[in-house]
Amino acid sequence: MKTSFQGKGRIKGKKVKGKTKQRFTIGSIGKLFLVVLPLFIIATSSLPATQAQNANTALTIRADVQEANANTGVVTATGNVKMSYPARQIDAIAEQAQYFSKEQRVVLTGNVVVTQEGVNSIKAQTITYLVSEGKFVASPPDNQQVETIYVVPDREAINTPVTSASPVNQIKPAFKKQQVSPPSLENNSGQPKP
Repeated sequence: MKTSFQGKGRIKGKKVKGKTKQRFTIGSIGKLFLVVLPLFIIATSSLPATQAQNANTALTIRADVQEANANTGVVTATGNVKMSYPARQIDAIAEQAQYFSKEQRVVLTGNVVVTQEGVNSIKAQTITYLVSEGKFVASPPDNQQVETIYVVPDREAINTPVTSASPVNQIKPAFKKQQVSPPSLENNSGQPKP
């Protein structure tokens, strides 16, 4: 792996200062490699790496720049931020996103728009998404309000079968209880039937 870095380092037992380009192995700078590798993996893979086993369950954050801090477990994404969570049909855009891996929390800031199922949406200055709870907390810009749009299906339309435009009255047959007499052996004239 080729790596370049600025600052102090030790190459082949000698201290060096300034910009250096050198082929490193775990033996020469093991600690640096063990710290940088997890940061590199977090910054270049779908987030969070521990949750996602396939593309449908991954919460993915894409941005122009992403920085990760291994000590705090915080990944900061800035510039043209897009978040996608297909398992819950959530998409979001923002100016900045911070993913707090220990708390399973994403804080989106700057002209945030979150959509769920492609139709429901929240617009705010700051929206915090609590991943494990599936909950959003939105804060508006000063002197403004949070805008939320929910598309609620008409409950009657869902439960009512489609019928004709005019209601149909059901006709109930009216049966009367009568005593049934045996067939008559006479015709209409009162004479016996031949």
